[in-house]
Amino acid sequence: MLEDERILDLYWARDDAAIQETSVKYGEKLLRLSERMLRAKEDAEECVSDTYLGAWNAIPPQRPVQFFAFLAKLCRNIACNKLDWLNAAKRKAELLPLTDELAQCIPDSTADRTRDAKELGEALNAFLHTLPQETRVIFLRRYWFMDSVEEIANRYKLGESKVKTTLFRTRQKLRAYLEKEEIFV
Repeated sequence: MLEDERILDLYWARDDAAIQETSVKYGEKLLRLSERMLRAKEDAEECVSDTYLGAWNAIPPQRPVQFFAFLAKLCRNIACNKLDWLNAAKRKAELLPLTDELAQCIPDSTADRTRDAKELGEALNAFLHTLPQETRVIFLRRYWFMDSVEEIANRYKLGESKVKTTLFRTRQKLRAYLEKEEIFV
């Protein structure tokens, strides 16, 4: 399996092997991520293929520092767009609990979406850097990778109640942090 830098070199050289090497190294992770969001294997596979195309079109000129994070972001965005298309702009029922949990912390950004989304993204990144590693990882596994509480507990050998409590307290801290930054719910 090639290192990320070597795979990125293949993209920069416009070598078709870049897609194959990306698939070998990260295909399963991307497929799991998109399946959690889309719940249909065919849609998830299409999303992953679109992720490879998105990477091909973005590299160059971009050269991501964290290649998997770059791919995961592409994949998530494509999956969200697919959900919007499939559901006429409403999320599937499986995503509603996650959306409801975060809705208490994150403002509605329908007005001036680009500015608000950028400002919110910067605030979220800054907030995540204030958290202890375990808390940050639990939060990201739940709200970025969409793992269930049970999956997180099993992965990190924690009790489900500890995961739930950590998520609850982190959402409270996030709300307070956003209010301090004058990003109101």
